[in-house]
Order: sequence, then structure tokens, then C-alpha cells
Amino acid sequence: MLQTISLFAPQLLLAVSASLLLGFGVSKDKDHSILVRNIAAGLLVLFAFMGFLLGKPTGEAFKGALMVDNYSYYLNLFLGLSAAAALLFSKSFFQSENLDRYEYSVLVLYAVLGMSVMVSSNNLLALYIGVELQSLALYVMAAYNRDSLRASEAGLKYFVLGAISSGLLLYGSSLIYGFTGSLDYDRIAQVVSEGATPGIIAGMVFLLCGLAFKISAAPFHMWTPDVYEGAPTPVTGFFAAAPKFAAMALIARLLIGPFGDITAQWQQVIVVLAVMSMFIGAIGALSQTNIKRLMAYSSIANMGYALVPLAAGTVAGVQGMLIFMSIYVITAIGIFACILQMRIRNGMVEQISDLSGLSKSNPGLAVVLTMFMFSVMGIPPLLGFFGKWFAFVPAMQAGLTWLVVLALIASVIGAFYYLRIVKIMWGDEERHEFVQAPKTLHGLMAITALLIFPLMLLPFMATGGQNLIAQAAASLF
Repeated sequence: MLQTISLFAPQLLLAVSASLLLGFGVSKDKDHSILVRNIAAGLLVLFAFMGFLLGKPTGEAFKGALMVDNYSYYLNLFLGLSAAAALLFSKSFFQSENLDRYEYSVLVLYAVLGMSVMVSSNNLLALYIGVELQSLALYVMAAYNRDSLRASEAGLKYFVLGAISSGLLLYGSSLIYGFTGSLDYDRIAQVVSEGATPGIIAGMVFLLCGLAFKISAAPFHMWTPDVYEGAPTPVTGFFAAAPKFAAMALIARLLIGPFGDITAQWQQVIVVLAVMSMFIGAIGALSQTNIKRLMAYSSIANMGYALVPLAAGTVAGVQGMLIFMSIYVITAIGIFACILQMRIRNGMVEQISDLSGLSKSNPGLAVVLTMFMFSVMGIPPLLGFFGKWFAFVPAMQAGLTWLVVLALIASVIGAFYYLRIVKIMWGDEERHEFVQAPKTLHGLMAITALLIFPLMLLPFMATGGQNLIAQAAASLF
């Protein structure tokens, strides 16, 4: 029991704290949204580092249902920090829209708790519990603005299509249980090593289809543009970061763990998802005029890039996926933090044309957003370049050169809509008068400093950072 508590201490912290904060918010007549937000952000930072502070104990918890290892510790670190950043950046938006309520902070805590269970799962039942715990919180967050028809529609669409995803996960799990007699990853891996039957492969495909919905990989991406556009902007920014990373990490653990001996079978599925995502995302974004819908298609394409190294099925491939997703999360949060700082007289900036002349009215913000756009394009020497470099090299080493070539072609297509935003900011005449945003950009400026001066980050990536990621990737094998 004590071993389980020590291994599961970060998750217990979130579970108990979220419940206490929920009770605190309900019991008080006065609005305490600011206090709850600050406490929640502090808890998320503590959650991110708690495993390291405890000495990173490893082992199985809850009779093997959860696996605590270097992989889960690295994911908890990024999930906690990215959620804390997204939570703090949401303050000015919710206050200006009169939506600042304590429930949002509590929902973020429960969502991160679900993500943490997902990435630590060592059992198909634990996987499903983690996915549903995350999803139920995200459904409510998508419809957080109850007075908005678009937000309600986004929440409903997300819920209905999420139910289909859950059905696929349950059906795949039932098939695997039926043909292996177990839900535990270790037992499934043992049966698969002796020879995978068509039923096991079919169950694995259903599982991948259900999880592909969570990362919005094509052709399971249909919810993404509408939900991104309809949900409040801070919620969209959160959707684009932590949940994608958690679902991608879960896919890697599932493939390398119980299905590690049938790489040739699942590699075909991953390659198809990657190619479709890259090109549907890149081409779909070309015709978008709403910046949140454009970022939705951009995220679809980037999930395709993240699947490229995973298709290699090697330690280097998992390491490349972790590096790419880490950098993508930083960039996505930075872009949405910039969007949240731009407000015109009629409300928040949503149309790409609203960015016209931003370089004249707010040159500092224009420079920051330009740097983020160049980074997500993969322009050296910004962080996004290193993300794609570490993602594509393992695929080439595994003999998937043609897949890397397709990824580079999709990247060139994607560069057009990123450059279009830069051109509108710097080349077009100013169309709107921007309202001065609150000065809450300290975290954004810190991230931007790393993007503008990437050489400051390279020693970290080459030593401590890469060693941490290498240990995380190796722990899966």
C-alpha cells in the first residue's frame, strides 16, 4: 500500500486537490476564481516536479494496472507545466468576457489527472478510465461558455464524436481480451509474441482508430475545426497542447508495449494515419480565414509529423516523437498566448484579416508571433526546426525515406499559410484598432527568448534534456 501511494503520489495530489477546490468553490458565496486559478497552477507545477522530488521511484501500482517509470515522469513534467501555462494565460480572456469562474481551473486539474493515468496505464481498463476522465473534463470545457451557441455546438459535437471514439476503444479492448484472455499489457505482449491472430490485429486497429480521434489524426479529424472555432480561445489553446501530447504518448506506450512484436502490422496503420494527416491538415488549412480553424488544421498536420518517427518502431523513433511533441506544445501555447493578447473593439481577434497592420500597432507582439510562425514552419535555427529534424531522422534510419519525403512536401505546403499570416501582419494596412491587453506576458516572453536565442537551449537539449528524453524512451522497451 505504501509503495502504491509513493508511486501514485502526484496523481493523488491532483485528485484530492481538485476535489477540495471544487468543494471550496461551491461553499463560498464570494467569487474565488482568481484564488482557485493560482492554487491550481501551483499544484500543476508541483505535480510536474513531484516525481523528481521524490527520487523518481519506479514500479507497478494498483496490482499492475499502472506503470510508473521514466516515461511517465517525463510526460507528467510536460503535462503539468503546459497546463499551468495555459491556465495562467486564460486569465485576461475570461475576465474580459465575464467568464472567470473557478470551475475552469478544477476541470483543468481533472483533465491533467486523466492524462497522467493514460500515459501510466499498464492495462486496457486503466487506459480507458484515463481516456474517459480526460474526455469528460474536455467535453465540459469545450462548452464552457454556456451563453454562446457556437460553444454549445462545439461541446455537443465533441461529446457525440467522442462517444464514437470510446466505442471503438471498448470494442478493440473486448476483441483483444477475447483473443488473449487478459487486459494486462504484459500478458497481451506474451500472447502476441507467440503469434498474433487476425482477431488481435483487428482489436489493435480499433484501439488505434479510437486513439487517432484523440490526437485528431485524419481521417478521424472531423471534430477538430468546429470545436477549435466554437470553444473559447483559452480552451482551444489547451486542447492544442497537453491532450495531444498525452494521447500521442499513450499510442507509443500501447504500440511498443503489448504490440511490440508485430511492428510490421501496426506500422502500416501508423504510416497511413501520418500521410493522411499531413496532407489533409496542410491542404485543408490553405482555404481557412478563421485563425482558430487554421490552427486546427495545423495541429492535424503536426500530428502527422509526430507519427512519422513513431512508425520507425525504434527507441530513436520514440525519442524523436517526444522531442517533436515537446517543442510543438511550447509553440502551440505560445501562438495561442499571442492570440489571447490581441483584442479589437468588437471582441477577440478570430479572422486572419483582423491581424492586418499588427506590426504598426503592436510591433513587439508581431515579432513574437512571427517567430512562433517561423518555428512551427521548421525554419532554422528556431526550435521547430530541431523538432522536425529529430522526428524525421529516425524514420530515415528505419528505411522510411519515402515517408520523410512526403512529410517535407507537406511542410512546404504548410509554409504557405504560415507565411500568409506573417505577410498580413507586416505587409497589409491596419484595419482595426487593437485594445491594449493586460501585461501578463512574462511566461510568453521567457518562451520567446528561447525561440529567438535557440543557442541558449541547445546545451540543455544536448545534455540534460536529451538524456531525460532518452531515458524516457528507453523505459518503454
